[in-house]
Amino acid sequence: MSLHFSKEEFSLRKSKILAIMKDQKIDALLMFRQESMYWLTGYDSFGYVFFQTLVLDQKGNIILLTRAPDLRQAQNTSNISDIRIWVDKDGSKPTDDLKIILDELNLKGKKLGIEYEAYGLTGKNALELNKSLENYCSIEDKSQLISNLRVIKSKEEIVYVRKAAALADKALDEVWKYTKAGVSESKILAEMNRVIFEGGGDYPANEFIIGSGKNALLCRYQSEKQILKKNDQLSIEWAGTFRHYHSAMFRTIPIGAADPKHFKMHEACVEALKNCEDKLKQGNKIGDVFDVHAKTFDDLGYNKSRMNACGYSLGSTFSPNWMDWPMLYTGNPYVIEPGNVFFMHMILMDSENQLAMNLGETYLVTEYGNERLGKQKLDLVVL
Repeated sequence: MSLHFSKEEFSLRKSKILAIMKDQKIDALLMFRQESMYWLTGYDSFGYVFFQTLVLDQKGNIILLTRAPDLRQAQNTSNISDIRIWVDKDGSKPTDDLKIILDELNLKGKKLGIEYEAYGLTGKNALELNKSLENYCSIEDKSQLISNLRVIKSKEEIVYVRKAAALADKALDEVWKYTKAGVSESKILAEMNRVIFEGGGDYPANEFIIGSGKNALLCRYQSEKQILKKNDQLSIEWAGTFRHYHSAMFRTIPIGAADPKHFKMHEACVEALKNCEDKLKQGNKIGDVFDVHAKTFDDLGYNKSRMNACGYSLGSTFSPNWMDWPMLYTGNPYVIEPGNVFFMHMILMDSENQLAMNLGETYLVTEYGNERLGKQKLDLVVL
């Protein structure tokens, strides 16, 4: 068994969950988010694409219900000792196997919390789960229970976040090295991933975003890989990933020569990022961080080019995306605390002129303000 955290760390996490369950009068929690299972037990798998749940009751019992391919996965990566298998067959109903576990734990007629906001709990499975629990117990959506704990990183977690940030920095070195006319975007991606894996890193929870020319204005990965032109622009968003912990960065790089508007857009991004840094402090609301981002861009005439969010929390996340809760948008009441890790992205997409400019960095909130985890320069690099 290879665990990424100390026994004391896992014990403290479990105690925090149980305290909240007791306070909220939740008799058991059904976890469907792989992030929750990983955080609580170390269990590391992509088996959540099938029906899978981790049960924790108020007495501290932990039982994993999964498929046969994940039996040894759980044994090798987690501290879970009680692993139950539901069998693949035509018409199988893993919710029936779950009911057996709930009966063993004397949970009939009790209150269960369920993580409905989970990529592993499909709509179909959620309907079957609800139907199976009808007239059996009361249920409540407790999707945020563990997320509220995970958002504050421990000292052991911060070690991994820093390693992820160092890998992200190395990846940017490769971007600068290989970005030039005649080079394929595929080559750049290959070299970035090479240094991350050679550095002991992991696959990220979603694809890197890369695009040149017209595709530099896209905020999502798409499969077209272009050859960089003599005069071009390349936008790329990526994350260093270590033990599933992410540290993301974002850059737009003019190639050959920058348009004069590129320089002004970059200056605006730097100013917005600096203003967001000043607001990203304990006691402030993250909605206020977005508002200063929006005001900066709006005052500079970029209202139509900016986004309606300027970042999100980062941590240990699994596919399909590395975005974690909460997100930086207007009115978000979450109060910033030391131990928060936020990726802040300043995005400008000028559709009229087909120009892009992006600047993004990951920050650790401290008692004294915040720390930018990436160590690379913020200058506009023209290659």
